[in-house]
Amino acid sequence: MLKRVILFLLTNLAVIFLLNITMRLLGIDSFMATSSAGVNLQGLLVFAAVIGFGGSFISLAMSKWSAKWMTGAKVITAAQGSTERWLLSIVSAQAERAGIGMPDVAIYESNDINAFATGMSKNNSLVAVSSGLLDRMSQDEVEAVLAHEISHIANGDMVTLALIQGVVNTFVIFLSRIIGHLVDRAISGGRSRGYGMGFWITTIVAEIILGVLASIIVMWFSRRREYRADFGGASLAGKQKMIAALRKLQSAHEPSNLPDQIKAFGISGKAQGITGLFMSHPPLSERIKALEETII
Repeated sequence: MLKRVILFLLTNLAVIFLLNITMRLLGIDSFMATSSAGVNLQGLLVFAAVIGFGGSFISLAMSKWSAKWMTGAKVITAAQGSTERWLLSIVSAQAERAGIGMPDVAIYESNDINAFATGMSKNNSLVAVSSGLLDRMSQDEVEAVLAHEISHIANGDMVTLALIQGVVNTFVIFLSRIIGHLVDRAISGGRSRGYGMGFWITTIVAEIILGVLASIIVMWFSRRREYRADFGGASLAGKQKMIAALRKLQSAHEPSNLPDQIKAFGISGKAQGITGLFMSHPPLSERIKALEETII
């Protein structure tokens, strides 16, 4: 479940980096300086939006390919064995009930209990499950996990994530260049017409710092959507199956002997302090409690 967000963010960062380098080599960055003392704010905002949204939506367009490449997931084209036939039948039935096109279904080799969904649209998506999930979960629990991922697709979470990431990217790029401009002009005393190393170094550092802070917004969104996908999964597969699946994840990812110093970094550990702001998923205990208190 965590892989969906991580894969998208990694691809987004890589695409933005390549777009930044390309724009810099083409000299397009230079248009934002209208004089030795001013910045073309309107032009800079357009530039930042092109890079920010471009990186986000290129990442979305590449999401199925990049997810299969990064995880080694193999799409089931012709079912071999009862497990693959069962997977295809369950996903097909759930997709029909959710009102989306049949996703590609894939399996990837991993001992972790995990699954993810990605894709450009509700009718062009991928659902992948780990071999560890199939080995260590019951059919009812796997059915619930699949329903959770189908709900992500039906809710349009990847497209919404791309839009939010695009807005975040835009402001990170815009503000980092404003900061870089101010520092560069302070270093040069406003005498230089072009930008020196002060601008480029400051811009890179500002992008990293602002990017980390901006990720809090993306992670908050991701946590909200996980609750919604849990409720959707409960509607498709059954509330008790969804709770059972989350409890199995909890038992696998929350060993009782975790040292206190690293409990906050567990996939379902109780978030403590600032750590909780950077979690893409709510603690499993809170997700289970939300389901138990909801009438579905």
